[in-house]
Amino acid sequence: MASHATGDGGIPPRDAAQRGLKRVMGLGGAYGTRNYTVRDLRDAKGKRVLCETLPFTPEEAAAAEEAGIDTMKVRFDPKRPELAAALRKAAPNTFMSFSVPLVAAASETEAVRLAYTAMELGADAIMCQWSPRFIRAAAEAGVPVQGHAGLVPRKSTWTGGLRAVGKTLEEALWVLEEVKRIEEAGAWAVEVEVIPAPLLAEITRRTTLLTSSIGAGSGGDIQFLFAEDILGNNGPPYPRHSKQYRDLHKMRLAMQAERVGGFRDFIADVRSGGFPGPGHVIDAPEGLMEAFLERVGKSGG
Repeated sequence: MASHATGDGGIPPRDAAQRGLKRVMGLGGAYGTRNYTVRDLRDAKGKRVLCETLPFTPEEAAAAEEAGIDTMKVRFDPKRPELAAALRKAAPNTFMSFSVPLVAAASETEAVRLAYTAMELGADAIMCQWSPRFIRAAAEAGVPVQGHAGLVPRKSTWTGGLRAVGKTLEEALWVLEEVKRIEEAGAWAVEVEVIPAPLLAEITRRTTLLTSSIGAGSGGDIQFLFAEDILGNNGPPYPRHSKQYRDLHKMRLAMQAERVGGFRDFIADVRSGGFPGPGHVIDAPEGLMEAFLERVGKSGG
């Protein structure tokens, strides 16, 4: 049986409380400490905007937690669960949803099993692009589910490709209908992607779900931006809805130039006889080489 003494990261209950962390037990039975529970997040609706990111590496996850991010999403591949587990370990105290693959579940039973697998690895919730039927099955099984509406990239053929959705009255009403269907299925939140900003603000007022906005303006309950955009991991062109707060891409280019320069200098140094120098070699003790040559002979072969 798991110990009641500490949570994830070995934080004693008193220290966890002082840091504003809640003690929790996940569906998998493991104890932990988190900055938020689902109830906390739902209670925050309409009171303040939360910040959410999706890290791709443990270093990014740890940095986001240290910076004070409210919630995270991480990609979960059931065939290779090691990365999601490493991200969970890197940010043990932050509410984290595992984004499950759309095509990994082909029935309600498979959806529940996949959701349970994610929760056993330490997820606090799952994020999905599933139909309301699959969402309902997972929610009824006790799994907190975040749905996806607006531009759903993997389903973008139905909305005309990778473009903004909701710019006509018909589409705007459809987005609201999709959000309400996700709500009725038992989800607690919904990611809303690339719809007009005023439309999201109105939808947020018309749903009990927490709305996570990506490219949909400031009218959501949560502002969501990928870590690679926040950190500037890639060069331009950038998505219109993104903002770069650092330029790690430029730093990586400079580091690569330094790598190339280092190898060139090494090659040139070897060819000119500069390396290895006296400080890089071991001197033979006095008399060693004379004795060696006397034993083996002065000529090779």
